[in-house]
Amino acid sequence: MLLVIGSALLVVAVILLPLTVLALRRWLRQLSLARLRPGAVAAREGRRVTLTGVAAPGPDGPVASGLAGAECVWHGHEVLRHYWSPNRGPEGGAVRERACDSIADYSSEDLFGIVAEGRSGEADRVFVDPSGAAPRDAELCLKRVVGRPQPGVASPADDLLPRVRGRISGVFRGETIEFEYREWVIRPGARVRVTGQVQVRGGRVVLAASEGAALGIEHGVDEQPARVSPRRTEALVLTAAFVFCSVAGAVLTAVTG
Repeated sequence: MLLVIGSALLVVAVILLPLTVLALRRWLRQLSLARLRPGAVAAREGRRVTLTGVAAPGPDGPVASGLAGAECVWHGHEVLRHYWSPNRGPEGGAVRERACDSIADYSSEDLFGIVAEGRSGEADRVFVDPSGAAPRDAELCLKRVVGRPQPGVASPADDLLPRVRGRISGVFRGETIEFEYREWVIRPGARVRVTGQVQVRGGRVVLAASEGAALGIEHGVDEQPARVSPRRTEALVLTAAFVFCSVAGAVLTAVTG
């Protein structure tokens, strides 16, 4: 009887072996993806994925933001022109209303990296191509309003205008009141969540916008509570079952033999 049970357990172990190997491979692939291993991410080339990690410098190291000069991995700025807009009142008279237009809007396009939390920013990284992206909730590092110089009145020099990148354009309507400068950055070490298409460029694994779908970057995401992966559970259960059947079957077979 024990021989029959031992033989049956060995048969079950043989059946469980390929299932266990497959489950372990799936779990390890998922683990490598969560740890942002470039090789694991590259295996999904052409597909859209969402990865969460810590911002790290790009291939050329950290960059400096255009206006504030803050060290960062990404930066963008906007210039608003506030002005008095001449409008007609109900009785046909001229009425001045305050309005504003965006006259410059810039977003850096340098590659930056993301790594798993706890890993060095110089480790192997998955890179992000932020071209055309507008990161959500990026850190506002500069907000300054510079008034238009008035005759005979000392005003602060507008040292930011020469630093504006990109083209200044727009219809300059009405009388200028002031210019407002705003700049946003993503600093090294900030938590980010990136959704984009996996591409391999010259040996680098890059997340980028895909045809018909923009790249998504969320800055400052909260750390998610730890949860047990279903693939981890599956792998551990199958491994335990395989080990039990193998050991118990071998022992029973040996005892009765």
